[in-house]
Amino acid sequence: MSTASQSWTEEDERAVLDSIETWVEKEVRPIARHFDQADEYPHELVEQMKELGLFGATIGQEYGGLGLSARTYAKIVTKVASAWMAPSGIFNSHLIMASAIERFGTEAQKAEFLPRMASGEFRGGIGLTEPNAGTDLQAIRTVARREGDHYVVNGAKTWITNSLNGHGIMLLVKTDPAANPRHKGMSLLIAEKTEGFIVANKMKKLGYKAIDTCELVFDNYRVSADRLIGGIEGKGFAQVAGGLELGRINVAARGCGIAVGSLELALRYAQERQSFGKPIAEHQAIQLKLAEMATQVEAAKLLIAQAAGKFDRGERCDLEAAMAKFAGSEAGVFCANEAMRIFGGYSYSTEYEIERYYRDAMLMCIGEGTNEVLRTIIAKQLIARHPI
Repeated sequence: MSTASQSWTEEDERAVLDSIETWVEKEVRPIARHFDQADEYPHELVEQMKELGLFGATIGQEYGGLGLSARTYAKIVTKVASAWMAPSGIFNSHLIMASAIERFGTEAQKAEFLPRMASGEFRGGIGLTEPNAGTDLQAIRTVARREGDHYVVNGAKTWITNSLNGHGIMLLVKTDPAANPRHKGMSLLIAEKTEGFIVANKMKKLGYKAIDTCELVFDNYRVSADRLIGGIEGKGFAQVAGGLELGRINVAARGCGIAVGSLELALRYAQERQSFGKPIAEHQAIQLKLAEMATQVEAAKLLIAQAAGKFDRGERCDLEAAMAKFAGSEAGVFCANEAMRIFGGYSYSTEYEIERYYRDAMLMCIGEGTNEVLRTIIAKQLIARHPI
């Protein structure tokens, strides 16, 4: 996170959060159901995001961004996701790419891309996952071969957000397929859409709709060598790993947002819906659900704040980010599921918003590292920090 965030006062950040909250309630919430059901990209909403500065939220002020702290950014993400999770993916993937350029890129790369990314003129994403490589990124097969002052890339990527309506991606490739260990042969390229960069298919999904998620093919795709992030081959895996902490804090906030939104809907419905002569909120079975939902929401918020605070201070936070992501995403699934039960039969109707939260929630348990893998990361860190 840029040190420029230190120039923001609490009043400044409160004003930013207030403006985001107003925008979410006025512009995002009313259109969510239509665009989700139509699986239609919200172009007008993206233009509004540009005006709000969301595409530069965590980019340093020296490059035209807002330079917000991770804590404030996480609160923004939670608020957006509480109304509609999908739009948060439009600026999240973009900002992970921007963060990699800002932290590891050459001065020329920063000067060329960060101002355009902060304004939303250039909207990016991250190209990591492949058909046979998800959590195990070292298993990627996309190869970039150096030819003079260019790299020639061949391979495929899948589940790439922002790849249809965006302008380019941060592309993880193997510049030395024979390297041992494998991660030493991996590099990151700034890949803009030109000949050989093929958007092969927009994927149909259970949830997280309206946002473009595509399969990509690279067919003798040529990238100028000066687009190698940092200018040194073999650093890509470490550069990606460095971005996972902020990425996991973001996914934690998205999961928490789903939990918050589900709880809000359930609380309202439980007080409106009556059975056996009284609001269902007065039945103990419903009260037990609401109590556990609220507790999980608040616990997730605290873990997110802890991880984001350490990130802002420049401290190692892989354990804290993993715990926040695990707790936030599981809270989203739990609260959406319990809200579905509270809504009863109406939860299956697309006339009610809760079914969308239910469909969107599970993705947060999978993205940015599965929760099964995160459990092992948490356990290993605990053992390493508390040896006997």
